[in-house]
Amino acid sequence: MGLSGLVIYKLLPKTNCKECGFPTCLAFAMKLAARQVELSACPYVSDEAKAQLDAASAPPIRLVTVGAGDRKVEAGNETVLFRHEKTFYHQPGIFYRLGDDASAEDFAAQVQEIADYQIERVGIAMNASGVVVENRSGDAATFGARVDQAVKAGLAVILSSENPAAIEAGLKAAQGVAPLIYAATEDNWEAMADLAVRFKAPLAVKGNGDLDSLAALAEKLDGKGAQDLVLDPGVRDWAGSLEAATQVRRLAIKKNYRALGYPIIVFPGANTDDVEEEALLASQGIAKYAGFVVLDHFDPAALYALLTLRQNIYTDPQKPIQVSPGLYEIGNPRPESPLLVTTNFSLTYFSVAGELEASGIPAWLLITDSEGMSVLTAWAAGKFDAERIAKAVNTMGVLEKVAHRKIIIPGMVSSISGDLEEELPGWQILVGPREAIGIPAFLKQFA
Repeated sequence: MGLSGLVIYKLLPKTNCKECGFPTCLAFAMKLAARQVELSACPYVSDEAKAQLDAASAPPIRLVTVGAGDRKVEAGNETVLFRHEKTFYHQPGIFYRLGDDASAEDFAAQVQEIADYQIERVGIAMNASGVVVENRSGDAATFGARVDQAVKAGLAVILSSENPAAIEAGLKAAQGVAPLIYAATEDNWEAMADLAVRFKAPLAVKGNGDLDSLAALAEKLDGKGAQDLVLDPGVRDWAGSLEAATQVRRLAIKKNYRALGYPIIVFPGANTDDVEEEALLASQGIAKYAGFVVLDHFDPAALYALLTLRQNIYTDPQKPIQVSPGLYEIGNPRPESPLLVTTNFSLTYFSVAGELEASGIPAWLLITDSEGMSVLTAWAAGKFDAERIAKAVNTMGVLEKVAHRKIIIPGMVSSISGDLEEELPGWQILVGPREAIGIPAFLKQFA
């Protein structure tokens, strides 16, 4: 399918200039071989080498960026069909479609509601990416004004109109924040390609359900210089959406079919007014290859579920989310406050810390390096044992900050208490509850 990293390395300038963002040419070559970067990142590659490497090293799905700053969405550069084969790299952006026919006040209120929504899960802040401004008014000036409002709210923006004049007004209002143009069709593709090239904006390609015609249109746009493309296969039903997305991804990755090697945009709410059905369709899109998910109904509960699903799917299965080992202060503890210990798996940490905060009892929480594993998993793997806990006690500032010599271990690993007494002479080992939810009641016994 492609060239090896060493073969690619031999064709690179070998200057180790670091301008590509990698420390060495070999590191860059390995990323090229994995199709996770583009050859254009190297400013010194020769024309001869470029001719040999360009097609072979390009990622199967082009990386497309929409927006700027905290809400920037990067879609593409995926290299596998299934998460367990390696990992998925770029989380799909979640957008909400708003009409420009709303008054300036109503539109601003809708935009602000979307911009203000944020949740935190295992220490990671999550929110919606942006809005799709749809030109329902038919007026280019109104469209541009609403786009300007969305941009000023800090959101990523998709410009929705098949009228090139309206799109141009939107592009002028959104210069510098890389809005996505939606969409080029068989009727307007030349004008849309010109705008995309002139404003250096990514462009969505709207199909009619036929992937052959979608690929042909994408190739024509690429020939006009519009290379940052997003594909809308044009199907909206359950089975059709899943089939089209799967075929596009499979053709791009397994067959290296460049004409369909772009991120996908989906519209789960296009054919339904039911919020739950829209959320279910959106979850299908998140799981099956969408780079951009456009919703029509802003519902905080549904968005919470989708953000959580997206986080789970786009977490590297080989690298669990984890927090840094160390001694954490929960609720301004004093030297005589209780000391608990657990692993550095994020979900474990935030579960324990949350229960400690809820108890109202200040405490010290010692987090050991378990390589991101939960308590039982780490214990079974030998990553959370008496020796490691004792080492953490002796090296992480516990002896300087905690006046007493009592440590509370998770109830699920009560069997290590004897070994820990040997590792920590003079310490009293207390066995806490098996589940985090039991921590408040347990601590109140000692308050």
